[in-house]
Amino acid sequence: MTTRVIIVDDQAMVRAGFAALLAAQSDIDVVGDAPDGVQGVELSRRTHPDVVLMDVRMPEMDGLEAARQLLDPPAGVVHRPKVLMLTTFDVDDYVYEALRAGASGFLLKDAPPADLISAVRVVAAGEALLAPSVTRRLIADFARQRPAPRKDRTALRLNGLTPRETEVLELIARGLSNQEIAESLVLAEQTVKTHIGRVLAKLELRDRAQAVIFAYESGLVSPGAH
Repeated sequence: MTTRVIIVDDQAMVRAGFAALLAAQSDIDVVGDAPDGVQGVELSRRTHPDVVLMDVRMPEMDGLEAARQLLDPPAGVVHRPKVLMLTTFDVDDYVYEALRAGASGFLLKDAPPADLISAVRVVAAGEALLAPSVTRRLIADFARQRPAPRKDRTALRLNGLTPRETEVLELIARGLSNQEIAESLVLAEQTVKTHIGRVLAKLELRDRAQAVIFAYESGLVSPGAH
């Protein structure tokens, strides 16, 4: 199955470079690109991509607002692509907000080409791109900047999890992959996937990205803790 991708970035060289790299993959089809958020949203509505590579800082409309419009569309718009934010270290707070809006993760612009290709495939498959160690540190930094956890609102939802499911949620929030969680808890990887599915369903969360944010904001995981 081919993954349809659009690239939204205000730098023409970045769009061209990413497009050439991705189009060379037999399972990825680049169906368009746009120089700003306004055109990116319009292009997505027209082409219905599976994944949108979205720059954070752009003229006309930044990537955060564009991601919000794509992931929370107006009535009558059914298509909701996966959004993968492209960023640099100086815009981390924007990325946190994008994750809260429903983005599936983020990738540093200077990441190796193989990481970009892998990221598109991971996000297209419905996973959140939250495994790299840099993400673990940045997510903790984002959470540290937020107000104190509202445990009164989230305790009831957390109480609905079994002890094992709570353990799995905590390890997701620390950035562990399914394989790493399986090794940590001495479980089969398929069992871990089952637990993750139950956690997301019980907490009414869309994906791992939302699970990470929930774990920090509920106080289950403390920022900077290991």
